[in-house]
Amino acid sequence: MKKILALLCLAGMTLPALAASDKATLDERLENARAVIDEVMQTPDKGIPDSIVKEATCIAVVPSLKKGAFIIGAQYGQGVVTCRTGRGWSGPVFIRMAGGSFGFQIGGQGTDLVLVAVNDKGLQDLLKSKFKIGGDASASAGPVGRNAQAATDISLKSELLTYSRSKGLFAGIDLDGTTVSQNTDDTTLLYGAPHTFDQILKGNVLPPEDSRPFLRTIAKYFHTSQQQ
Repeated sequence: MKKILALLCLAGMTLPALAASDKATLDERLENARAVIDEVMQTPDKGIPDSIVKEATCIAVVPSLKKGAFIIGAQYGQGVVTCRTGRGWSGPVFIRMAGGSFGFQIGGQGTDLVLVAVNDKGLQDLLKSKFKIGGDASASAGPVGRNAQAATDISLKSELLTYSRSKGLFAGIDLDGTTVSQNTDDTTLLYGAPHTFDQILKGNVLPPEDSRPFLRTIAKYFHTSQQQ
């Protein structure tokens, strides 16, 4: 009986997650990601330290990650990524995140996640079709506030810094075991044509107009002038 219930709960979480997105859904995801960054960075004493902001090579935002069934404890989220290039921040691409327990309980509420790649290896991880945090990519719970020394020490040891925001609180989080995969279908829908993540995140594809507000917000807080 427990196995049947677990399968039913898993199906309930997975089927909506695998449903095809439409343009309005993608625009909403970009806007939600923009709002997460805007709200987090407006409180510098409790946000991402300046030393991390300056070193960031890529930013991934997963608005309102959802917790699945109580029995299986699974989590699933859809997010967006942009990377720093010589001409500003790249056009965005879409990712999926899935895994077991993330080391905290979020009940029935969504929790925002932010991943910050802080070196070229972190960038290369995001160019893979799929990787596991803590396995394929080293990660640490990101520091918050103005403790620059602590932030520097942590970033030297990790490729990705991970954060969560729930009920207004923003803090580093352990995401070991979480799988990150490319969402090529949604990315193709946004651009109207297929492009590889490598092409987009290295700045070789012009960002769609719909993504400009998100990119302007990233550029505002992460010290890069976004080309318009």
